[in-house]
Amino acid sequence: MKRPLAFSLSRAALSARPFRRYLCLPLLALGSISLAAQTALVLVGSGSSVPAPMYNRWTQEYGRRNSNIQMRYLPVGTSEGIKQISHGAGDFGAGEALLTEKERKESALVELPVVLIAIVPIYNLPDVQELRLSGEALAAIFLGDVKMWNAPQLAKLNPEVTLPALPIQVVNRPAGKGSNYVFTDFLSRVSSKFRAQIGVTPSPKWPVGQPAERSTDMADKVKATPGAIGFVEFQYAAKGGIHQAAVLNSAGKFVKASNETIDAACKAAESPRWNNFSASLADASGADSYPISSFSWIYLRTASFESARASALLDFLNWIFTDGQPFAVEEGYSELPAPLLTALRKKVSELR
Repeated sequence: MKRPLAFSLSRAALSARPFRRYLCLPLLALGSISLAAQTALVLVGSGSSVPAPMYNRWTQEYGRRNSNIQMRYLPVGTSEGIKQISHGAGDFGAGEALLTEKERKESALVELPVVLIAIVPIYNLPDVQELRLSGEALAAIFLGDVKMWNAPQLAKLNPEVTLPALPIQVVNRPAGKGSNYVFTDFLSRVSSKFRAQIGVTPSPKWPVGQPAERSTDMADKVKATPGAIGFVEFQYAAKGGIHQAAVLNSAGKFVKASNETIDAACKAAESPRWNNFSASLADASGADSYPISSFSWIYLRTASFESARASALLDFLNWIFTDGQPFAVEEGYSELPAPLLTALRKKVSELR
């Protein structure tokens, strides 16, 4: 009989010493914990800053639901989150990079999508309210091949816009970031040169640009730098009032990120089976699909487990795929389609 999947949750994760070791951060990094929370079982996750506002909201709302189970999330980057859960530190990881086969087999990991996100090109051109970019143009900019905003490649895409004779100030992300993975996945699909030089990776070796450590830093840098271009998760751009470019999709249509266009990309990749939990949504088919869409995943270990913590984690997962989704939407993310949520709840029930 095939043994069901289960979650390996370190007993030591409850003690003070593992928390001091955890990510080599001080205990204060977990934030202030009330006396009531200190007596509760605390689930600890770490990973990407892309979904950090959502996990922070989930921390609040889930804690109100059940005071005996609390949750804390550390935004340390996708690669670090995968590394920590691989080593048994904490209860889950989170991010936007697909697991490798080695991580799935040797570290006994599985990923489940929890929400839909989109990476959007953001720019600072005060007199340009609308901008169109293709994947080829974006690849050329981030490879350093296009250096001026009025370059012929960009002018051709924007015939009704007067682009300034201004140097392009590239802002990128450092190694280990989920937004890097989503962005390079898309660019590698549409540009053979980008695929050969950079490839799909959370840790690209960018030939040009200045790094921004976190998603908030990216938004702030672009907003403060005339001529800047960068990329960030959609809700950071929307809440920050930063211009985002429309991107050419596989159907030949320029599309901006929105809940509807992100949802269209997911439906194109997942329908009608709704069970490919590790699907890439990049450059999905369909006229309405936003081409730099992605899942944000939760990473879990699959092995024997300590029952109290496993039960708590399963409860949290069931909450994510039911009552937790509307809170993600309120924070600016896109809810998973109903058929996919049904499939995920079924998957969670099989993990018991």
